[in-house]
Amino acid sequence: MDYDRLRELGQQLRVDAVRAADAAGSGHPTSSMSAADLMAVLLAGHLRWNPATPDDPGNDELVFSKGHASPLLYALYAAAGLIDDEELLTFRKEGSRLEGHPTPRLPWVKVATGSLGQGLPVGVGMALAARRLDRTPARIWVLCGDSELAEGSMWEAFEHAGHEGLDNLTAVVDVNRLGQRGPTRHGWDTAAYARRVGAFGWHTIEIDGHDVAAIDAAYREARETTGRPTAILARTRKGRGVSAVEDQEGKHGKPLPDAEEAVAELGGRRNLRVEPRLPDAEDHPARPEPGPLELPRFDVGDRVATREAYGRAVAALGGARADVVALDGEVSDSTKARHFAEEHPDRFFEMYIAEQQLVAAAVGMQARGWRPYVSSFAAFLSRAYDFVRMAAVSRADLNLVGSHAGVAIGEDGPSQMGLEDLAAFRAVHGSTVLYPCDANQTARLVAAMADAEGVRYLRTSRGETPVVYGPDEEFVIGGSRVLRSSGEDKVTIVAAGVTVHEAVKAADRLAAAGVPARVVDLYSVKPVDAATLHEAADATGRFVTVEDHWPEGGVGDAVMDAFADGRPVPRMTRLAVRTMPGSATPEQELRAAGLDADAIVAAAHDLAVTD
Repeated sequence: MDYDRLRELGQQLRVDAVRAADAAGSGHPTSSMSAADLMAVLLAGHLRWNPATPDDPGNDELVFSKGHASPLLYALYAAAGLIDDEELLTFRKEGSRLEGHPTPRLPWVKVATGSLGQGLPVGVGMALAARRLDRTPARIWVLCGDSELAEGSMWEAFEHAGHEGLDNLTAVVDVNRLGQRGPTRHGWDTAAYARRVGAFGWHTIEIDGHDVAAIDAAYREARETTGRPTAILARTRKGRGVSAVEDQEGKHGKPLPDAEEAVAELGGRRNLRVEPRLPDAEDHPARPEPGPLELPRFDVGDRVATREAYGRAVAALGGARADVVALDGEVSDSTKARHFAEEHPDRFFEMYIAEQQLVAAAVGMQARGWRPYVSSFAAFLSRAYDFVRMAAVSRADLNLVGSHAGVAIGEDGPSQMGLEDLAAFRAVHGSTVLYPCDANQTARLVAAMADAEGVRYLRTSRGETPVVYGPDEEFVIGGSRVLRSSGEDKVTIVAAGVTVHEAVKAADRLAAAGVPARVVDLYSVKPVDAATLHEAADATGRFVTVEDHWPEGGVGDAVMDAFADGRPVPRMTRLAVRTMPGSATPEQELRAAGLDADAIVAAAHDLAVTD
């Protein structure tokens, strides 16, 4: 290694970070300057990747968990010849690929970062994929900030990586002492971090983060360490090299006051180029082509929980497709993901009760070309909502399955009842939200999710419900199913999941009383089947929506959105959970919430007979 050249490369990265932020009039150059030497040595000597084939499973991965240091990442790409100086200076400008925090608009950025505490958990997923799925020697390098070590998600990652012995994962922690508003919790006490990280089974190395020889030695040590991941705790100085900002409070997130003077103090512009080190040519197992899919079949009239149908369907999907993996948060006996674990143990990942790491690992796996299905209780996925939000920013393809949703779970009570999930996932950009009512519908939708795009959420139910659809019926994302209809319908009942069965009972009773009602099974809550809803509105002019969910953001709002184009809105009564439930049987819970057949009959009758 030519250490003099590495020092010059580090200065070049600082200069380019300063210039990019100055051109933008915003950004985080000082946070970039502290880690410049760390990244210079990594790029020139240890990162093995072919930028021409960014999806090659043999490539190392570089994740900027401290995503605000994006000027450094873009300066790195410039040094590698991947972007030119003209593009570098488009940083943060409209239409530029160089956004304020990294996103996959650049092909070498696999996941979006910027919400602190996410890069390392995602890196754990990448490392698991590289070792257990791709079976390549690829190494995952994650640049972390010391401030984000206050995030609980980082410690979920440290714990899981240590438990798995991920010796292909290296966390490079830029300990620059200063956060956004002042000093970090431990300042430059790298020993404090080493004790904590080491307690989770990591190999730790403490270095001067501006000593290129020490950095090089640490990276070599990390690559030679077996049986456990490595954390390099590098003491650095924020704003390194420019006296006006170096180790100064109040300089975070701002361009330097005099960029021209700063560049001069850093020794002026350089034009060093680094040819990326290609990964070693290694054979890795090719994934078999998809085979025929034989979904489980359930007989009409049987009673089967949709969570059971999910488990059996995803196991069948795993048999047909070698790219499908399943992750669960220590509730696979309840979510029924255990069926996948039993049939495909090499592609099942137990993530324990750490929902942030659970979802983050799946994001990391899909970034390396796998198709993850993630399951937990619907209520518990709320812990990982920021990871879901950022998955959308990452353009991630992710399947999430929330079981035990709604008051219909019964005696466990409100702490276990997912009552916000439909609203939460509907709010995610580009998401799909599905809520099947029976086992065959569930199985079909599980299969349909595999090739959809974006974040997909499937809500399953705890209790057994009647199978109403035959095993050969097709269900498409964005569709619905009309279960009761006639030319004389006076009201439309729109339901999803468990309330479909109550709606059918109610419609049969209404028909017997001379009030024919249409029933729409709105299994696709997003995208919603607006055409069917419009047709029902034209025919009946009156809707009763019924959902085992809070009134905000769920089925009722999805139906209302279908009429946001200015067409006449039907008169509507919305039945939803409006009071805090307690513990009771599922039947008692639905009755108390006003969601059972009696409540639907009363609401529909009142609406239908009102002029």
